[in-house]
Amino acid sequence: MTAAAPNLVNAPEFTVSELSSALKRTVEDRFGHVRVRGEISGFRGPHSSGHCYFALKDESAKIEAVIWKFAHARMRFKPQEGLEVIATGKLTTYPNSSKYQIVIDSLEPAGVGALMALMEERKKKLAAEGLFDEARKQLLPWLPEVIGVVTSPTGAVIRDILHRLEDRFPRRVLVWPVKVQGDGSAEQVAAAIRGFNALPEGGRIPRPDLLIVARGGGSLEDLWSFNEEIVVRAAAESHIPLISAVGHETDITLIDFVADKRAPTPTAAAEMAVPVRSELFVEVQGLARRTMVCWQRSQEARRNELRAAARALPAANELLAIPRQRLDHLAAGLPRGLKANTHAHFRRFAASSSRLTIGVLRGQVAHARQRLTVSGERIALSARALLHRRRERFSGLEIRLKASKLANAKAQRNAIARDLERTHRLAERARRALLTTMQRLEARVAHRSQLLSALSYRGVLARGFALVRDAQGHALHSAAAVGPNANLSIEFADGRVAATTNADQPEATATPESQPKPREAKPAAPKRVTKPIDQGSLF
Repeated sequence: MTAAAPNLVNAPEFTVSELSSALKRTVEDRFGHVRVRGEISGFRGPHSSGHCYFALKDESAKIEAVIWKFAHARMRFKPQEGLEVIATGKLTTYPNSSKYQIVIDSLEPAGVGALMALMEERKKKLAAEGLFDEARKQLLPWLPEVIGVVTSPTGAVIRDILHRLEDRFPRRVLVWPVKVQGDGSAEQVAAAIRGFNALPEGGRIPRPDLLIVARGGGSLEDLWSFNEEIVVRAAAESHIPLISAVGHETDITLIDFVADKRAPTPTAAAEMAVPVRSELFVEVQGLARRTMVCWQRSQEARRNELRAAARALPAANELLAIPRQRLDHLAAGLPRGLKANTHAHFRRFAASSSRLTIGVLRGQVAHARQRLTVSGERIALSARALLHRRRERFSGLEIRLKASKLANAKAQRNAIARDLERTHRLAERARRALLTTMQRLEARVAHRSQLLSALSYRGVLARGFALVRDAQGHALHSAAAVGPNANLSIEFADGRVAATTNADQPEATATPESQPKPREAKPAAPKRVTKPIDQGSLF
């Protein structure tokens, strides 16, 4: 022990900060880049600062983990409680608590099981919001003019779709090129769906009548972009009917549940989008033949009906024979009638012209002037008579109005007098009722006062009793509750006095009820009259 002491003295000394910094550099240099597999534990969502703090654990160990805000924003897979992941980052230490931790740069699920669990949880969440309800799904157009396709422009999927459309019914196709796998693919697919919906009607680029979101088959990891929430919500918000054609028939993604129609393959999506043109031609020709046959049958039936009606009707000559004969007879008598009518009008004109002389005209004018003068005099007399009658009528109305005003004023004065008399009667009744109520209340107060006096302990004090209280003001009910040298307050009917128990005397014992208790002499003490406190109770 003695030999080892100099070595201990010569050992270099570190401060706590220096030792923490040395450990931090050692850990970061040795484990600059690591991949750790474990289960997320203690994750409660991002901190208010945007950073995420949790732990990675397995069956026998646990390591603290942190994801900075900028790294969390660009992560495709977000951390979730209980999810088994593979974290990539670097190890470092946190000097304030002397522990090591991993700073995570990227995060990915650990295997298909974790992806399936995450997909199932996300499916339940979106289903609870009603995104998968059948009532939200739209009907596909029977023959769309423009079809929008969201897929990779270099894959076999777009060639299969175009080839199938060409075989069935060629339509105009707009392709929105996107990545269908890897980082950023989900954002591109969602942007493509929203971009097609944002196209205006009648714009330079036609707005599609139908959308197809397509991708070839692959593993669950390859198809994961179509399970992202941003893609599912974009498909749910689409106002254009949408067909989901992701993977093969056995591949299921979340966009299949929210799409208006799911196709097992991209080729099947093209078959759902348009009908077969040759079949339509055959169907149209069949309908045209049926239409022509129906028209011919209808025309033949109407022709037969017309023939039957023509056989039942008389001939045209028979119908027009009598009217034609009557027309000929009237035409023969028309010249004679015109001549007779002309002679009759000529005679009437000659008779009228013989009566129209200058003297006759002057007489008629004088007669008209006389009639006008007489009419003017009659109008003047009528106006004066009408004015006189109106003046007399207005005078009568004025007299009636004055009489009505006087009668109305008298009636109002009578009504006011009656109301005043009624008011006096009601006031008298109210005064008597008030006096009666006051007397009743005074009697109740007096009764309550008597009852209060009868129940009050002060009545007991007035009969010669006293109330003993301890130093805290509590009433004492027995001698056993009083100790030696205790300060007491004794209240009589006329005031209070202070007292102290005598320690030399033995404690008083209870006496039988039949024997009167002797009254002990109170030590002389100055009487101190205090202000009465609140009324208590002896019970």
